[in-house]
Amino acid sequence: MQYLEKPRVRPYLVADQVRGEPASFEISDLLRLSPAVMRVSAVDLEIVKRLDGTQSIPELSASLQPLLGGVTIAPDYFTQLLGMLEECLFLDAPNWQAAIDNPVRPPSCIGCYDADPKNLTEQIESYYLHQDGPGIPRARATDHRIDAVLAPHIDYARGGWNFAHAFRQVYENTTARLFVIVATSHYSPKRFTLTRKSFRTPLGDVAVDGAFCDRLEQAYGPGLYDDELRAHFPEHSVELEVVFLQHLLGPDRPFRIVPLVVGAMDDMLQEPNSTSVPDDVARMVQALRQARQAAGEPVCFIISGDLAHIGPKFGDKAGLPDAFLAHSRDQDMQLMAAAANGSAQGYRQILAGEKDARRICGFPPTWLTLQVLGPCAGKLLRYDQHVHPKGRESVSFASMVFQARGG
Repeated sequence: MQYLEKPRVRPYLVADQVRGEPASFEISDLLRLSPAVMRVSAVDLEIVKRLDGTQSIPELSASLQPLLGGVTIAPDYFTQLLGMLEECLFLDAPNWQAAIDNPVRPPSCIGCYDADPKNLTEQIESYYLHQDGPGIPRARATDHRIDAVLAPHIDYARGGWNFAHAFRQVYENTTARLFVIVATSHYSPKRFTLTRKSFRTPLGDVAVDGAFCDRLEQAYGPGLYDDELRAHFPEHSVELEVVFLQHLLGPDRPFRIVPLVVGAMDDMLQEPNSTSVPDDVARMVQALRQARQAAGEPVCFIISGDLAHIGPKFGDKAGLPDAFLAHSRDQDMQLMAAAANGSAQGYRQILAGEKDARRICGFPPTWLTLQVLGPCAGKLLRYDQHVHPKGRESVSFASMVFQARGG
């Protein structure tokens, strides 16, 4: 096998030292394509670091001798280690290439939701019926009355009922079969990243609208797939919305998605009164407007973004005193008011004024979508502020619905 002549480990792996065991390490997959965690010795890790595709096994063995006091590692040892790496999907080998070339993106959030379709259906239904939920959706929409919803992407256990408020509006107020999911990017430094891979969950596969992606690429320009693997494979902010759409619409209302993850926009929060917009951001606003206009059918945007991330876990040394939580809640309400007025600039100014000290991860997708919609009116459906029982962190999130003025 040619790939074993000069073996190479695949990208996006991480090695962490095992706590309390200085000579033991665990290798895992940042992309979550492989669930494996491979425990290795310090010598094994040194071998893995040298698997860069430039050396044969004899050359690797020779290069390691100075580190091992002249000891030669037996060929069988390399064979065994390479076999383990390949089995774990950690080697640049055919099974790794098949995984990344697969036109379907596998789920990465099993555990946040149930892997069994029947149990997952019951799980999602429980959020509508939760004491803080909106109740089961009623009559299905007969026309297109909303243009966007804001939904959280916090794990379901801490906020599933909040998702339900947003998606009930989708069921009752739009006939759209095309959903542009504008979501927070947590793993890639790139500003905008698309994928054309279908999304798989226990409820089935959801196709991406290739024609919309074509228009978006044509208007925006190159670069939208530069970091596709890191941006999309481990990302939860699109997948958690897809599950709700699948449950809501079912097989009798087939739909497509456009999964666009949006990275940081810290450069837009340096001056409170600035209205300047980076060139790439302005191009994306225009590209989304053009693609939406040319769709020839109703389009509903789903903004996937949470609000404040505060507390010791995120670097706030003062902890979570009641006054801090109350202040954060007040600031969130101001953000929601600006969004309800359709004011992307007002939303931006609030965060720039506080230097994004509360780490609003939903700023990029929310600001972007408000700019794409133009003049619009929004309504806050549900707001929650989760506080860890031991005061380690607080994450706030909300659901809203938007309608373009005149829409």
